[in-house]
Amino acid sequence: MALTFDDGPTPGITDRVLDLLEQEGVRASFFLIGQQVIPETEYLVKREVAMGCSIENHSFTHQDMTKFSKEEIKEEIEKTSAIIRELAGEDPQFFRPPFLSVDDKMYETIDMPFISGRSCQDWVPEVTAEERCRMILDAAGDGVMILVHDQPHNENTVEALKAAIPELKKRGYELVNIRELYENAGVKPVRNKLNFCVYDTTN
Repeated sequence: MALTFDDGPTPGITDRVLDLLEQEGVRASFFLIGQQVIPETEYLVKREVAMGCSIENHSFTHQDMTKFSKEEIKEEIEKTSAIIRELAGEDPQFFRPPFLSVDDKMYETIDMPFISGRSCQDWVPEVTAEERCRMILDAAGDGVMILVHDQPHNENTVEALKAAIPELKKRGYELVNIRELYENAGVKPVRNKLNFCVYDTTN
């Protein structure tokens, strides 16, 4: 399985996420918003890389890109990829569209597989840590990608993961970054669709 985090890096929250991943010996993937990467947050990206996490693209401004022109879409992707290239030393391999909103224009313009994931509704403040943990565990499965957020004020997700990660390991799951997940499965992500699980190979 893969834990995938959106909307960071966020000082205070991403630090706690990384502390937990390091403690549990887990590698994850972080889908960054380009404008969130500023001199004060670069240390978080560097730490993610040092821990064996993969750094992926979540756009520059996190807007509904179906409303953008092809030129605007390219700018969103290229600006964020350039930031990732500079800090991680390599290009992102995957893209997660803001709000999981997609159209044919985006598929035609963005030359990366589009990644979704099983959510625990952790962008909703009212969803408790216990509820988030339950949804993560209910979504567990071989090749599944879990979608969570290291966004501001998201302490409930940190608390949910404190309970969920040991339980997932107890159930026999290895938690790896998204690139390792596909590589280990010997599967390529399907183009022109949102991929939820590495074994979901239908259009």
